[in-house]
Amino acid sequence: MRERERRVLVVEDEPTIAESVAARLRAEGFAVDIARDGPGAVAAAGATRPDVVVLDVMLPGFDGLEVCRRIQAERPVPVLMLTARDDETDVLVGLGVGADDYLTKPFSIRELAARVHALLRRVERARADSAAPIVLGELEVNPAERRVRLAGAEVHLTPTEFDLLVHLANRPRAVQPRERLLAEIWGWGEAAGTRTVDSHVKALRRKLGADLIRTVHGVGYALEVNDTGVTS
Repeated sequence: MRERERRVLVVEDEPTIAESVAARLRAEGFAVDIARDGPGAVAAAGATRPDVVVLDVMLPGFDGLEVCRRIQAERPVPVLMLTARDDETDVLVGLGVGADDYLTKPFSIRELAARVHALLRRVERARADSAAPIVLGELEVNPAERRVRLAGAEVHLTPTEFDLLVHLANRPRAVQPRERLLAEIWGWGEAAGTRTVDSHVKALRRKLGADLIRTVHGVGYALEVNDTGVTS
């Protein structure tokens, strides 16, 4: 049976950029849809159910941050955010609302395609590595179903937040250096993206409790548990 064609939604209001990105991704075997404003992007994500979204921050209607919030609320999907400048606030807010990675304009089309492939590989690897549920006190992480429950209530996580939580939950109390997390979860070989890790940890704390993950300053993070489970 032929493998299902993977689909990318490109959300970009500049026609030249949108068509250039779409042409490169189609040449690499993806099915590509284009949306040019915020409302159109949300509608397209619901209709086409893309495997990855390439999302510009600056859009007519409403911006990419709001688009990201809305599509992630409907269904977890990897998002590559495009930002016009390397502004730390834009980047951190984007990562905080569910983006998995980002590129700063102007960017290389080749680099963008490589990032899309990397996002898909990460999601597919996580599915292939699915194992038995991890239960730590009131926290239950089910890798096979990609679901998280806290005190019986389901918690919505983005794909990267989920992968980060599984990595930490498989090694409770063990300190994981930021550089290792970047390499094993994001596939990055250099440490320039440590704020990406910090933003995703912040999102997990917001959704699962501020004391869930301990910061080891200058090193990294550890999932905090006591003898009966997750620290309250």
